[in-house]
Amino acid sequence: MARFSPPDTSSYDRVAYLVGYPIAHSKSPSLHHAIYSAVGQRWGQVLCETTDLESFLTFLKSDKKCMGSGVTMPFKVAIIPYLDELTDEGNAIGAVNTIVFKTGPSGSRLYCGTNTDCLGIRDAFLTNVEGSPYREKPGLVVGGGGTCRAAVYALQQFMGCSPIYIINRDASEVEAVLQECRIRGVSDNLIYVSTTDQARTLPSPGAVVSAVPNFTPVTEAEKTVREILSIFLDGDEKGAFLEMCYHPSPDTELSRLALQSGWQVIGGIEAMIGQGLAQASLWTGIEIDGRLRDVAREEVQRQMTNVH
Repeated sequence: MARFSPPDTSSYDRVAYLVGYPIAHSKSPSLHHAIYSAVGQRWGQVLCETTDLESFLTFLKSDKKCMGSGVTMPFKVAIIPYLDELTDEGNAIGAVNTIVFKTGPSGSRLYCGTNTDCLGIRDAFLTNVEGSPYREKPGLVVGGGGTCRAAVYALQQFMGCSPIYIINRDASEVEAVLQECRIRGVSDNLIYVSTTDQARTLPSPGAVVSAVPNFTPVTEAEKTVREILSIFLDGDEKGAFLEMCYHPSPDTELSRLALQSGWQVIGGIEAMIGQGLAQASLWTGIEIDGRLRDVAREEVQRQMTNVH
């Protein structure tokens, strides 16, 4: 078990955290530092790499300088029972990546969970695609995990895609997503596409979100998913393809497949930037504009260059 040790925050006037494990490779602190420096503030984000969630939360509630926290794996779902409330996004997605502080009726601090991953996905499309070529067209999500849920929400609620296709190597993961959406009453326009024959009968999507790691298909299930995706990408209409995988490299098999098929490919750092900017705004009240977006993008690109 990775014990929790309170981090050193002496160089900041106000601080946010990121809790999860393992997260040593995270670019989130440098992203937030760049944003806050650009508005002239000694604010920052500090990593809390631990598997001891309860000790972290005890620390969080005692820290006077804290303005909020990011939450990543393996705690995006596990943290929910510890929170006082969820936003519509947090509730609908069933996963939290951001803790925001609110003031309760008696002046007490309330801990509110939300999900800015869906905002990052939305902004990746809105800031990189001209017009709204995906509105009222099908959307497609590759994957079945937490990012899949955020992608479904973004495509449904923000981008006007309908229906939403889901393809994934693990049928049980998709069934879990569908079941959660049924409970929340938002499953009517979700379609699990499980065969190549089924894919050939469906209209081409206008927007695709790939929410899986970069790997070469080995099992029959993985090969089938890759074939289904190829069928959709090779359709008559082309759209925008968001490749959420950017670590260790944004050059993935699926991004190359999409490019070869004539799709506009959007790198996952665009979604990472969008969700981070949304967090910064929620924690501090700063207004996000094109200048801050450029600052954030330049910092993440610099970090990526240093890795390679």
